[in-house]
Amino acid sequence: MPHFRIRDAADLLGVSDDTVRRWVDTGALDAGKDVAGRLVVDGAALAAHAREHAGAPASDPTGVARSARNRFVGLVTRVVVDGVMAQVEVQCGPHAVVSLMSADAARELALEPGAVAVAVVKATTVVVETPRGAS
Repeated sequence: MPHFRIRDAADLLGVSDDTVRRWVDTGALDAGKDVAGRLVVDGAALAAHAREHAGAPASDPTGVARSARNRFVGLVTRVVVDGVMAQVEVQCGPHAVVSLMSADAARELALEPGAVAVAVVKATTVVVETPRGAS
């Protein structure tokens, strides 16, 4: 199961490190220690938290105008394998993206709740990518 350092968890959720630490301190988010003694968050717990607290931000905090690039980094929140097909849900900030793919592809990408993935959208097709070496 993947684990994320506080900074990485904050980046994935679009919040500050301090916010993630407060969630851990108040018990809103479970965390433990890695072998080096650093605070880490379980990927599945992070995915569940992302899904439960998904919501549109009040405004774009950067103030920068941009064009969507159709690539959305997020956390896998659900994988349902049924025969030869799989349904994979990825929470990308406030957006839930769903992809239908072969069960083999889902297994090859090691998709499971808490895994980092990139949803690439082209028309009505959603392709899910994982970072290099994330198997």
